Amino acid sequence: MRISRHHVAIAISLVWLAGVAAAAGTEQEQSIDGSHPCCFKNPRYSGTCQVMPGPEESCGDILAYLNNPNSVGKNYCGNTKVRGGWTSVSCDDTSISAGIRICRTHEPTE
Repeated sequence: MRISRHHVAIAISLVWLAGVAAAAGTEQEQSIDGSHPCCFKNPRYSGTCQVMPGPEESCGDILAYLNNPNSVGKNYCGNTKVRGGWTSVSCDDTSISAGIRICRTHEPTE
């Protein structure tokens, strides 16, 4: 069986996403109940994005979505189209509080 470039690209993307999810750490998974916000930064995004996870959603899930170049359909971070390069940051850091945009994932889109 011959492996196409497309299959290799998909495999590399999946390995990269697994690495991103692992880098998110256990702190990210603690937000699966939706009671704690998740904060993210990206050099191509102005300010810090704060997201309140919806039911059955973790900060790691949101980070993986934001870093997936093919993801569409959710309105995280003001419905940004910026994909890749997102990192998780502490929401308690006072130096980022001035640039936070809040997004609630369980609210309907307009």
